[in-house]
Amino acid sequence: MKVLIAEAGYRTDEPIVVGLQQEGAPSLFVTQGRTSSDDPATATTLVYAASLSKQMTAACAALLSQHGELDIETPLSQWLPQLPAWARMVRLRHLLHHTAGLPADSKIDAHSTLDYLPGTEHSYSNAGYVCLAAAVERAADQPLPDFAHHRFFTPLGMAATRYWTGPHPPAGAAPLAYPHPAPLSLGDGGVWTTATDLLRWSHALNVDELGISALMQTPGHLDDGTPIDYAWGIGVRSHAGHRLYRHGGGWPGLRNLLARIPDLDLSLVVTALADHTERRVDLLNNLLDEITEADLGR
Repeated sequence: MKVLIAEAGYRTDEPIVVGLQQEGAPSLFVTQGRTSSDDPATATTLVYAASLSKQMTAACAALLSQHGELDIETPLSQWLPQLPAWARMVRLRHLLHHTAGLPADSKIDAHSTLDYLPGTEHSYSNAGYVCLAAAVERAADQPLPDFAHHRFFTPLGMAATRYWTGPHPPAGAAPLAYPHPAPLSLGDGGVWTTATDLLRWSHALNVDELGISALMQTPGHLDDGTPIDYAWGIGVRSHAGHRLYRHGGGWPGLRNLLARIPDLDLSLVVTALADHTERRVDLLNNLLDEITEADLGR
């Protein structure tokens, strides 16, 4: 993997963690560099997950949906009646699949407006997942961090993973780029985790330990039936004939990428701790090429 890291353009002094896990075998990690606090970048370095948090928020919604406690066809206004009249048109599934018409940023209040009619376009929205998280909290009758901790993180042994609302990173975490504070919103982001825990999470979804994988892997669609390449908090792609689920996450000075191929029980994670580029995408694609070619050669 070190060769592929170099080929993607990372210098040996740049802090990066790359992890791979397949078919229940022990996870394999390659790490290099040091964080801005001069700690070595490792598989257990606590980092901000950024938008990787969305699939965890979606998983909370999926679990409630499976148990009949949250209907994704209900209007957002049922859960957040304080929002303007447009919330009556927005269904929870619109939030899940970024088709609600809400703005890209995470700010949402009584003065917010829609960019387009719900269900007519697909446009990435952090605000949509902030609203989804609030609906999940109402349905679960407990804060999102508590629900995720008791239903997912603890049962899966993800001891380092937690929601955190700042304004500073949790103790022991890799610092964020100065002067940017830790994000304050939940749902679109808010999770702090490690590469080790992310591979554990990904494997659990691959083998359906949580009983929600089929639902979470179902791609969304516009109201007219047009399919979109986004499922429950995760993008849907294909690679070498395999269905690939992946999502990135970014914050100033940090880039993450988590990908999995369920039919190979394959999970890959890239955490670049001093990165402002998209090099991690090239690295992931090269890793996938190597692995799928090797799988074909078996």
